[in-house]
Amino acid sequence: MREFEINLEQLSPEVTLIHVAGWLDAHTFEYMEQTVNNLFTEGKVRIAIDLSQVEYISSAGAGVFIGSLATAHERGGNIVLMNPTEPVKEVFDMLGLSQVFTFAQTKPAALTALKAAK
Repeated sequence: MREFEINLEQLSPEVTLIHVAGWLDAHTFEYMEQTVNNLFTEGKVRIAIDLSQVEYISSAGAGVFIGSLATAHERGGNIVLMNPTEPVKEVFDMLGLSQVFTFAQTKPAALTALKAAK
């Protein structure tokens, strides 16, 4: 199991990219949730989340995205998920979340999707 890691990257003045690596589960979801909530507190509501390095996600981890998406929409923003690994995509498909979230393969595609949320 890889150590859980989160890094932020500012893609544009209004879009923040969160790079996530490792396992997003019952032990780490609160850290992910706090990261997103801190962005909301700063008024940042257009968020891309890079899942290309997430090896495993539990229902608790997926729950962070559900709550965050609702908050982002309430505040006029959106969340775009980028490059989920196959195990993460399977969990999203199983939970029906693949129909709820917007997915992007590249940073420019994520930027375009998030700017459309205005």
